[in-house]
Amino acid sequence: MSEISLRIDVRSDLGEDLDLAVEHVRREGIIAYPTETVYGFGSLPTAKGVTRIQKIKCRTFEKPLILLTPTTEEVKGLAWNDQAALLASVFWPGPLTLLLGDPCRIFPPGIRSETGKVAVRLSSSPIVERLLDKLGCPLTSTSVNLPGEPPAKSGSEAIEVISRMNGSEVILVDSGTLPISDPSTIVDCTVRPPQTLREGEIHITALREVIAELNGNG
Repeated sequence: MSEISLRIDVRSDLGEDLDLAVEHVRREGIIAYPTETVYGFGSLPTAKGVTRIQKIKCRTFEKPLILLTPTTEEVKGLAWNDQAALLASVFWPGPLTLLLGDPCRIFPPGIRSETGKVAVRLSSSPIVERLLDKLGCPLTSTSVNLPGEPPAKSGSEAIEVISRMNGSEVILVDSGTLPISDPSTIVDCTVRPPQTLREGEIHITALREVIAELNGNG
């Protein structure tokens, strides 16, 4: 059993200083933080940061991490097309994750999939927005949970999960219990028409109001 190294409590004050969490990330450390859906582990989008998260979660590169970006400008080097740009313009910030090509290999394996795709989202969480604004670059994201178990939806659940992992160097940003929600919807924009890989908080009917020919179940 291992404990978190620091807990930053923002439950009563969302303006609580996040500088320690940001500096920890800049040193390629790992934080646990609330998104608009669940608590996630985050690191710099570097090979070292990815490896540290994979080690904590006993996860392989076959399951790449999501990128949370402060602005689309930060990921402009990915292969945007008109349909991806349209979906982002309507649903970002929010729980829509887009798969985009990374032909220039901007991001390392573990973020870039074996097929050359990167999952990216502009989060609507005010905590994530503040973290990214201070950090000035994208942050990786993967749910705080053990294999086969549901993701943590509160700071106390995150602490319990981390205590069962090798997470002694994790800093937790605790905003309490998150509202009930589904995970983010995932759409692959590297194919035409785009393909819904997971229907989550944003329903496929809403996506089809923007791109009628979008594929997927529902």
